[in-house]
Amino acid sequence: MNDFEGRVAIVTGAARGLGRAAAERLYERGAAIAVNVRDRARAESLAQTLGERALAVPGDIAAPGVPEEIVRATVKRFGRVDILVNNAAFARSTRFPNLSAEEWREALEVNLTAPFLFTKAVLPIMKAQHYGRIVNISSSAGRTVSTLGGAHYTASKAGLLGLTRASAKELGQFGITVNAVCPGMIDTELTHENATNELLERLARSYPVPRLGTSLEVADLICFAASEAAGYITGASFDINGGDLMM
Repeated sequence: MNDFEGRVAIVTGAARGLGRAAAERLYERGAAIAVNVRDRARAESLAQTLGERALAVPGDIAAPGVPEEIVRATVKRFGRVDILVNNAAFARSTRFPNLSAEEWREALEVNLTAPFLFTKAVLPIMKAQHYGRIVNISSSAGRTVSTLGGAHYTASKAGLLGLTRASAKELGQFGITVNAVCPGMIDTELTHENATNELLERLARSYPVPRLGTSLEVADLICFAASEAAGYITGASFDINGGDLMM
């Protein structure tokens, strides 16, 4: 499939897990990709691995001016931006009694404020094109409450769903759709960093589809939300959780 040929995508938090899978899948299907990783060397290595249609756009997305600079660099290289995947996440399991105001604010900066700023930054370009696909990576935590993450993770991912709906309502008139993907327990490095194998196996056995999801399954859902086929879908939250949450 080359259904994204001629399209340009920005994927934040693309070093590993869902972000990397989404970047690889979009690239495989013909898109040019700007890959954001905090560390420059890792960003450049990923872009080189993907191929000539990939651009490294390193930087801490929570730092002032970084989202805007990433969008400028992407437009300078490729001339447009069609797809924005707000994937980068701050995910820690700090429990409420030990959760500091500083860590709370950091989670909101990465998980909620940065997607807002990226959306603002791509808006003039997408408006001029009268075309855009914004895909915010929330979580089952945003729909209910996190199994592994702390209160700051749940709150920020819930906020991202609110941002998705509000921006979808306002931006549809410009040919821009905004949707969210809400993964449940996915087999990624981040998941394994926050839970033992024993706990993950026990949780997986309790799901209607009794296993963890894969990054590729989530990447394919991201691609659908970013595709021409989803042109009449906006403000939606796509659950992908093996039936752990049904609503």
